[in-house]
Amino acid sequence: MNLSEFRDAGHAPTLVSAFLYFCVSCMVWLIPGALANSIAADFGLSQAQTGLMVAVPLLGGAALRLVLGLLADRIGARRTATLGMSLSTLPLLLGWLWADHFTAMLLVGLLLGVAGASFAAALPLAGRWYPPRFQGLVMGIAGAGNGGTALATFFGPWLAATWGWHAVFGLALIPLLAALAVFLVFAKDSPDQPPPRSLSDYASVLKLGDTWWFCFFYAITFGGFVGLASFLNVFFLSQYGLSKVGAGRFATFCVIAGSMLRPLGGHLADRFGGIRVLTGLYLVVGATMLGMAALPSLFVGTALLFAAMTALGMGNGCMFQIVPQRFPREIGVVTGIVGAAGGVGGFALPIVLGVWKQTTGSFGGGFLAFALAGGFAGALTLAYVSRGWQGIFLGEGGRAVEAAHVPPSVLAEAEAVA
Repeated sequence: MNLSEFRDAGHAPTLVSAFLYFCVSCMVWLIPGALANSIAADFGLSQAQTGLMVAVPLLGGAALRLVLGLLADRIGARRTATLGMSLSTLPLLLGWLWADHFTAMLLVGLLLGVAGASFAAALPLAGRWYPPRFQGLVMGIAGAGNGGTALATFFGPWLAATWGWHAVFGLALIPLLAALAVFLVFAKDSPDQPPPRSLSDYASVLKLGDTWWFCFFYAITFGGFVGLASFLNVFFLSQYGLSKVGAGRFATFCVIAGSMLRPLGGHLADRFGGIRVLTGLYLVVGATMLGMAALPSLFVGTALLFAAMTALGMGNGCMFQIVPQRFPREIGVVTGIVGAAGGVGGFALPIVLGVWKQTTGSFGGGFLAFALAGGFAGALTLAYVSRGWQGIFLGEGGRAVEAAHVPPSVLAEAEAVA
């Protein structure tokens, strides 16, 4: 690839701004999970309450993704992103100056959902500047912003140990406001904007069974990734007796895997077929979570969680290789709905793990439930459902059909909103 051609093809300042917006927003979104051990100790929370507190931001992100997606259609991605960052300052201020009991933290977490919905504006903002041949690279750069989750898990516990967990919310305002300043100066909307999608468009695809199957699949991959990312701090401290800072470091090691390898999942899906790759990844998730159900040693458990997060991250990229082939005309609407379902899956997982630990005294049953969902239900259901998709995804001799049969403009929009 010619780098000078890439620089001339789009708008680099907007691409960098979108990356910063997405990165800082992902960091802010998972702060309650990163600080969960400190907050739970301060408030005397049970395991179930801790799981709920960690999960609420994920539910808020699921609901608000659709809102930000509709706003990006109507007022532009730049204005939507500016609004999102501005609104994200409110829960940070509340967490810093006001949240002194459990119910208050639930409200803070719910409001942080606006940061979790950032990809509904950040990725279209960047992707719409570039032609289809550069979409993979552009989405890789902008999408790498989900590494902000690792910033939260690494720096959050360390800063809390030094300054107190309330102060971490206040300190998070610094990178958020810095990113907002950069964004206001450098980000611009592309002159090539797709027509707005109406609410009736969303209603029409909800009548299709395949939409719900994709929601289920993404609830496992993306939901599993963000759900574990938000809960691993709690797990490492409770299960292995690590310090709060040590738990954050182990959680960060696992989170980085899924954050960085999403593009690899899409690449493998292009080469070998999305159904085959995704089925294999579900089997990996099922096997690793089954291993975690036995609650192995710290070394083995970390290796299993690293492998699971890798598979989940790659599965997220693989999902959006399949979706535009099944829904080439409704891709923008379907990805919005599917993305929201991923957040709902993320909301459920920490609650299951926390409640199971409180009820039985062990995390094993929670991991076993996820193993069944990811391995058995995911892989076998995908194999069953995909029999009706063979003509879409597979060509003669069972070879994977390349995504090139989907119109380039459709692929560009698909990758922008994925």
